[in-house]
Amino acid sequence: MTLFDSSLQDELEQIAKEQGADLFGIADLATAQNFVCNQGGEYLKKFPRAISIGIRLLDAVVDELHKHEDRTVIFTYKGLYNSVNSRLDHIALLLARRIQQANYQAYPIPASQSIDPNRLVGVISHKLAANLAGLGWIGKSCLVITHNYGPRVRFSTILTDAPFKTGSPMNEKCKDCKACTRICPVEAFTGASFNPSEPRETRFNAHLCDAYMKKRREALGEDLCGLCVYICPHGRRKT
Repeated sequence: MTLFDSSLQDELEQIAKEQGADLFGIADLATAQNFVCNQGGEYLKKFPRAISIGIRLLDAVVDELHKHEDRTVIFTYKGLYNSVNSRLDHIALLLARRIQQANYQAYPIPASQSIDPNRLVGVISHKLAANLAGLGWIGKSCLVITHNYGPRVRFSTILTDAPFKTGSPMNEKCKDCKACTRICPVEAFTGASFNPSEPRETRFNAHLCDAYMKKRREALGEDLCGLCVYICPHGRRKT
């Protein structure tokens, strides 16, 4: 019989929500251990669970992302993006410190980070952690699509060995929708549904997206896009 530290888990969720998190979940990384270690290193075997925290982006900003060449829109979005990432990192540190105080290990992963310019990956996929925690499903855009906010959420992750009760992935609800594949300026998405046994390249050409972002930085001074976040019908406000 597995013994869970439910009191600490509840305390961490309360801290996260009080600090501004909209979503909180625990992922069991056992089924994805090989994937996690291949991406981030064998050291990560020490952490069988991941805490996923998410903060919703502001609709008023995301709703303007169709104005794709407007500097005001793009710089406003970048300011929001950076502010949310900073808050996520702050919350992750607070949770990690509390976990360590309870004599468990904690390893916070920054909300926005790339450790490999060739593979274009971070230490761990925040999307994978959020998906395994039951906070959403992986859409055709390779984004986590949450029930209430769609893809309009940024995530951070804390790896841990604390014995927490874990969630389960949501069933995909994209069905035949391909709005994100149609709006992508460089057709980086294939339209294929998520399959954990298949590589990311089956669904998404990250290098096409990265090259496009670099061109935007040269032209506009910023390298964010966000059209796939904007267009997704899940999480969009009804007008």
